Amino acid sequence: MELLVLAMVRQPSVTTAARSMLGRFLRGHDVTIRITEVEAYAGPLDPASHAYTRTPRSEIMYGPPSRLYVYRIHGHFCANVVTGPDGEASAVLLRAGEVVDGLDVALRRRGEHLAPTRLARGPGNLAKSLGITMDDLGVDLDAPRSRGVRFIAPDEIDPHPAGAGPINSVLISSGPRVGVRRNADVAWRYWITDDPTVSAYRRHPRAH
Repeated sequence: MELLVLAMVRQPSVTTAARSMLGRFLRGHDVTIRITEVEAYAGPLDPASHAYTRTPRSEIMYGPPSRLYVYRIHGHFCANVVTGPDGEASAVLLRAGEVVDGLDVALRRRGEHLAPTRLARGPGNLAKSLGITMDDLGVDLDAPRSRGVRFIAPDEIDPHPAGAGPINSVLISSGPRVGVRRNADVAWRYWITDDPTVSAYRRHPRAH
């Protein structure tokens, strides 16, 4: 049944939304990252998604879009962008990014011994670099002038970062999602090709 569902919807809208986030800038608590790696989750159409079954925790994924879905796993917070439309329950996990502003703050949060390319590599490290916690759950990422977590335009960063061209100008690679047990071979992880901040692929030991 799971394979049949995915065969019927090979490329749901959340995969387009996921690819469009690559190269965008996300600011959180005095740090800004350029998003370099994401994973798409298609809600009730996707058994790997938290929203495959509707629960109080996954309710936020059913909309409205552009809200921040935060969850905790293995002691780390993970940040997701709800993509909508309302009722679809799709979301994009932010897996990795390049710190382009607030490097000193990210270093204090993550550890001053780390190389800059490792600060936001992996979803837990990305959230920690941005200072994202459960207090940010439900934040509107498109809200203007927010002091919390939000998407920003390149011209809001000073100095203007390298590689801040149009989002559709980046080369994108795709592959299986990391650590997913169910539907492990669905290639809904996307990353900026050859970017040094992208995390390593690890297959779940019980993946199927």
